[in-house]
Amino acid sequence: MKIRPEQLKNNLSNKLLPAYLISGDEPLLTQESADAVRAKAKESGFTGREVFYSDGNFDWAQLHNEASALSLFAEKKIIEIRITNGKPGDKGSKAICELCNHQNADNLILVIAPKLEKGAQNSKWVKALESVGVHIQIWPVSSNQLPRWIKQRLDQSDITVNKEAVEILADRVEGNLLAAVQEIEKLKLLSIDGRIDANTMSSVVADSARYNLFEFVDKVLAGDAQTAARSLRGLRSEGTDAIPILWAITRDLRILLKTSEKIAGGESRDWALKNSGVWEKRLPLFRQAIQRCSAAHLRMLLHQAGAIDRGIKGMRKADVWDEMTTLVLSLAGSQALKPSNVKLLIDQ
Repeated sequence: MKIRPEQLKNNLSNKLLPAYLISGDEPLLTQESADAVRAKAKESGFTGREVFYSDGNFDWAQLHNEASALSLFAEKKIIEIRITNGKPGDKGSKAICELCNHQNADNLILVIAPKLEKGAQNSKWVKALESVGVHIQIWPVSSNQLPRWIKQRLDQSDITVNKEAVEILADRVEGNLLAAVQEIEKLKLLSIDGRIDANTMSSVVADSARYNLFEFVDKVLAGDAQTAARSLRGLRSEGTDAIPILWAITRDLRILLKTSEKIAGGESRDWALKNSGVWEKRLPLFRQAIQRCSAAHLRMLLHQAGAIDRGIKGMRKADVWDEMTTLVLSLAGSQALKPSNVKLLIDQ
């Protein structure tokens, strides 16, 4: 069964189902939907939670082992699977289908994925999840839809506004739903009688440029070093953790290196990109990056990413954000990173 995010609350109030699939590229709505499922599951006694990140090296046997394992305290648990590229592959598809076909009442399956292309939506693993549970499809809120979305959020917060005030907020946040929610929380504190007019809205709402993780990575691939660096600063200022940013960069670095090696082995560029899991709409970005970066340069960047990862985990002293900026600039074509610098970081 497929539903929209706004239908999830009513769906959860009826009955907690064995499985939930959340797909889409809008981080706020994805997070809110996942939080709603987890909260309902906790109310129903699912106190444990195991999270798995699917990538090219993921061992899907772990999923079967965890689903079959008996807890020492016999607790119910959420098995959360994050399919980072939207394609679990044959082994992953089989593992998810088996989970759905052999349901365990002590396990709740929660799968989180990016926007699924049409082919993926018709795949066996998606159909298996939909057959026993719910697929929450999340679509970006367009500029035309944003004022209505903001008005609904303001209504839910018992804040009365006129059309002009809503348009001011929509204009200021530029599609950044997280920024919109943050501004609404601020308005809840500032509105004395629950009313906000255009003048008040204009004076209290700060400008919030859209710093979206997916758009940020696309700017890096496109070679727009200046915008990418500015977006990285924006993500940091909004409180985005360094781990998902590094993960997004490293994921595409691995795809680029894999593709570069396939091309060196005789495959055509576009065929190699598609075989590496690149979606059609992102092909132009990856073409630019492949043309700009050699395999040796990409390997150097992956070593740098590994050093940053150790810095995040406290395994070496590092200014993580400064090194991340250097990594972003280098991948975007601004040669701020040299082999000697990378060796120094790796040796630390």
